[in-house]
Amino acid sequence: MPRTDGRKQAALVLLCAAVFLDSMDLSLMGVALPAIARDLSLPESTLQWLMSGYAVAYGGFLLLGGRIADLFGRRRVFLLSLAVFAAASLAGGLLSEGWPLVVTRVVKGVAAALTAPAALSLITTTFAEGAQRNRALGVYSLAGATGYTAGLIASGLLTEISWRLVFFLPVPVALMVLVVAPLVLPPDVRPRGAREGFDAAGAVAVTGGVLLLVFALTERNWPAGVVAALLLGAFVAIERRRPAPLVPLEVFRSGTVAAANLAALAWACATIGWQFVAVLYLQGELDYSALATGLGIVPMGLAIVIAANLAGRLIARWGLGRVAAAGMLVQGAGILLFLRAGAGGDYLTVLLPALVVHGVGNGLSFPSLNIAAVAGLPDERQGLASGLVTSAVQIGAGIGVAVLAAVTTLGESVLAGYRIAFLTAGGFSLAGALIAAYGLRSRRPVPVPAALTGDPS
Repeated sequence: MPRTDGRKQAALVLLCAAVFLDSMDLSLMGVALPAIARDLSLPESTLQWLMSGYAVAYGGFLLLGGRIADLFGRRRVFLLSLAVFAAASLAGGLLSEGWPLVVTRVVKGVAAALTAPAALSLITTTFAEGAQRNRALGVYSLAGATGYTAGLIASGLLTEISWRLVFFLPVPVALMVLVVAPLVLPPDVRPRGAREGFDAAGAVAVTGGVLLLVFALTERNWPAGVVAALLLGAFVAIERRRPAPLVPLEVFRSGTVAAANLAALAWACATIGWQFVAVLYLQGELDYSALATGLGIVPMGLAIVIAANLAGRLIARWGLGRVAAAGMLVQGAGILLFLRAGAGGDYLTVLLPALVVHGVGNGLSFPSLNIAAVAGLPDERQGLASGLVTSAVQIGAGIGVAVLAAVTTLGESVLAGYRIAFLTAGGFSLAGALIAAYGLRSRRPVPVPAALTGDPS
């Protein structure tokens, strides 16, 4: 924790709790999907949207969320969006129809897209630039990684009792934050001229383009894909002409930033898409219960946390490109090791090694890509760069789930379809490794947050 007064420490804990919830909700649904499908008689297409609806809404609205926080006040937006997140979670646990359930997931994704940039901005304005802010941002990043891992594990444990608990779990945590946050978060101060600089056209174009792109992939709706491409093209044209664009395109002139975002997109396509297929494989092909699936994933979660804590030291020694590329290769190897499982793989000799290898690669690559995405940019661009890489991850999650769900139908048998999906996910990891290896090469040293290196200063 940063060495500062107790109020700032409490603020950091609450803001980290919010990003923990956002990350946890991305993975929390995974193990519960087969149980939801059985209970509500849902087709696989609806299951896809329970995963990708949250991720795509999160990624699609994230950049807009950052501007809304600037316009209407960071604390106000943080509290209101977190309240919507809690309400949507509660509603999801009470519903018993497929598409209304999907709607709650989309609403939660939009709420998370408002919460995350507001929380990040509150950290950067609460903690002074330098050691305090770097350590606070490091703790914030680790909270996100821990939340994702916790979601994987908690999903199985809760689903064994009732899948509805998966929806109810975030509610008490969110309510606790809502009660305490007004007492410790700083009051809102809106910068002058913020409203005049709002890029509404760019926000509409990029949000609509991203949502339609994943819809086109999930539903195989090519007209929607064409409209998505047109909207994304219009977004680029708008940003080039706007005096105060939503995303200043010159930020991508840094090869490191562009490569980090592309690699993060590939990373999410691989790991989140793999998670969706792997859970269906374990419970559908190997007859694992939800509890057995959740407990079986625990070693992978531990490997992610351990590797993420080692990543900073490795980056300081070997550089971003090498660590990120190695992590993506190791992650891909863990995915491809699932090909050994077949119709009845032994856990200790087949599944456990694959899960641990995947977790190690996941934990090494994710922090590397996040650091690379903001490396070398001035302070006023740090929030934008963080929002871009988070958007890339969430959009990649939606694309990965859609693509891997589609390729599972290409096999001559169910098992063959799973094999094709695992190969495809491994291909995404390999693509990300190549992008990281060639795009993140830099001769300049890259600052690593203290929380990731173990430096107590």
